[in-house]
Amino acid sequence: MIQFPNCKINLGLSILEKRTDGFHTLETVFYPVAINDLLEITSISGNQNELVEFTCSGNPIPGDISGNLCVKAYHLLKADFPQLTAVKIHLHKKIPIGAGLGGGSSDGAKALLILNDLFKLKLTSKQLLHYAAKLGSDCPFFIINEACHATGRGEIMHPIPLHLATYTIALIHPGIPISTGWAFQQITPSNKEKTIAAIIQQPIATWKNELINDFEIPVFKAHPSMSLIKNYLYDQGAIYASLSGSGSSIFGLLPKGTLLNPAPAIDKLKMDII
Repeated sequence: MIQFPNCKINLGLSILEKRTDGFHTLETVFYPVAINDLLEITSISGNQNELVEFTCSGNPIPGDISGNLCVKAYHLLKADFPQLTAVKIHLHKKIPIGAGLGGGSSDGAKALLILNDLFKLKLTSKQLLHYAAKLGSDCPFFIINEACHATGRGEIMHPIPLHLATYTIALIHPGIPISTGWAFQQITPSNKEKTIAAIIQQPIATWKNELINDFEIPVFKAHPSMSLIKNYLYDQGAIYASLSGSGSSIFGLLPKGTLLNPAPAIDKLKMDII
């Protein structure tokens, strides 16, 4: 069975407080974007001591495969459903890694969906959300996979009527790795005068000055070239532009059909235009 895990962008991201469990309370809006990986999972017979045969292609995936969320999704379900047979997992990676786009989380969530169908587990949406939350804070979003207002660690979500189909989403990944742990260490949590939930209901033209990602200041300070990308998107006619997640991808909402003109400051950067 095959799924095409998509990525997401964050429309605003407020870090509100440090929790006693080591996580942070935040507020954001997740929005799905159609840049996709390809994930295939098949059931295989044979040596049941080797439960997961994992292969990958496309963008290199760092680290040991035991940490891959697709593999973790299998073992998470296997613990509760011992009837699961061994599987072969192949992941073709297109979504940039460590780019604030949630690609790994999406892969893990889609693995849960495939395994649910492949082994006829009949898990409900509520149950799938429960397992996804165990995989990671962003994973439940990719089970819902529509615009959501998120609070808590990001796992408390409510779908909202937000549609950006009348805009071109220009997504630029500069290839700069940003450590999420490092990024959180740069933030002093604080409550905001106006919530993201309130701002997102305003006309998009007002977002530029009000819809803020708290990670932009420290990330742009550490990597000044990234602020040039945001300025470039506004120069190209973006109505709103922002860092996604803790970075390093930057996106812009432009009038539908807008084509980006070349610019020396970003001519060596990878671009995905939707």
